Amino acid sequence: MRQSPLARFLLGVSAVLCSEASCPSCAQQPAKPEAQSTAQTKKPATGPAAPQSTHYPILLLVEGNDQSWNLRIGLRGPERLDRTGYPPIPLEPAEVVREGTTDSWIYHAKDAQTGAVVSVHLTREPCADSTGTKFAFTASLEHAQIGSALGCARIATELFPKINNQPTDDEADAKDKPAPPTVTHFKPPVYVAYIHGAGKLIVKRGTVARAVPGKAGYQPALSRDGKWLLYTTDDKGGENAGERAILLYDWATGKSSELLRGSVQQPFWSTDETRIAFLKSDGAKWQVWTMPRDAPEKATLLYPGEALQLDGWADAQTILAGDLEALSWVGEDGTVKQSVPSGDLYGKEQFSLSSANTVRIHPLNPDLLLVSAELLPAPATAKNPPVAGKDAAKDAATQPGQALFLFEIKSKRRVLLSPGNLSCSFAEWSRDGLQIFFTCHEPSSTAMTTYKMFWDGTGQLKVQDGYSLVIGQ
Repeated sequence: MRQSPLARFLLGVSAVLCSEASCPSCAQQPAKPEAQSTAQTKKPATGPAAPQSTHYPILLLVEGNDQSWNLRIGLRGPERLDRTGYPPIPLEPAEVVREGTTDSWIYHAKDAQTGAVVSVHLTREPCADSTGTKFAFTASLEHAQIGSALGCARIATELFPKINNQPTDDEADAKDKPAPPTVTHFKPPVYVAYIHGAGKLIVKRGTVARAVPGKAGYQPALSRDGKWLLYTTDDKGGENAGERAILLYDWATGKSSELLRGSVQQPFWSTDETRIAFLKSDGAKWQVWTMPRDAPEKATLLYPGEALQLDGWADAQTILAGDLEALSWVGEDGTVKQSVPSGDLYGKEQFSLSSANTVRIHPLNPDLLLVSAELLPAPATAKNPPVAGKDAAKDAATQPGQALFLFEIKSKRRVLLSPGNLSCSFAEWSRDGLQIFFTCHEPSSTAMTTYKMFWDGTGQLKVQDGYSLVIGQ
């Protein structure tokens, strides 16, 4: 028979009363204190203590007080150092030390490109940068080559890849895919000139390419708009045998005109393209000269000292030239404004001083140099330097190996860029400074190929056959 809710309630109460009546001592005796204490303090069973991270917190962004640098600290420690105007520096994390029981840590790492020691000191103390932005941590950076700097840090999980300990099918497939580019928003050049594999000088504006008429040219220098090309030729026969000439090609007319004849080479446009710097020999040594673009007959000696190489204009009033002792910044009055000793630039163990070397200043950062240099061992330096770019394909197999590297003037930090299985030279910056174009060949081959890569050494690709590519814009 179905009972109503009220009947069930009354039946339960009766059962309780009957129970207490049958055992009055149980109904009246209070619980023992020991039992009560045990009931109150009893907790669920727990597993072993979880391991504690020695570098808590993780996923941090350390930013310089002057906003000129930042450093990422990930799960394993410092991962990458970025500086304004320089390629990123990959870091290899090492030991992390917590200072006692305080909220202060020291992260050790190594510069993956040069092996220099790096350390980051992080303290949980409020910090503010030059703009007044507040951060949770105070930090300092020490790099054995670059030096020390102060900064602040914040937790920045949004900047790091998703943390997932369970591999997926997509992750497995990604192992076979190339890494994504580290540089974005770069601008490919639209005006270039280069020497074709067959030895013909080519000017290219956009998708239109033209061969420069006449005898073979070398040492090209292109104007920013791609409409004017400086280059050098040789006279191998006739009454002018042995002489050289600097010529100017005009895209509009498709013709070349001779600017200067004699023992001359390596012409370069000034930054405003109204003047031309070049090397001229007096019979005993090569010297730096300049001439107006429209009045080559007014050419004048700029620097009376000996020049082993000419590397273009550093700015509107300064020319970059090298001799046996140093790379120098020469002013319009012929005085040296700044110099870098050749021993600092090339080192003593890997690269050699040679007239075949080239140096290019970064378009936006005067402290960063792109250097093409001969590898040791190298032949003795001749008094009269060979003409860079001339008969390059013919002589490639017999020349010493060459390589590319970046050099920072202030810190003397040197980073090798070119692959070890190729001999590479003629390195040039793109105008935005994010790409490098250069020429390579296999040591056993004379075939010259133009490549490009990003300034951090990633993304190397073949561009075309040929060599000595220069960029207008």
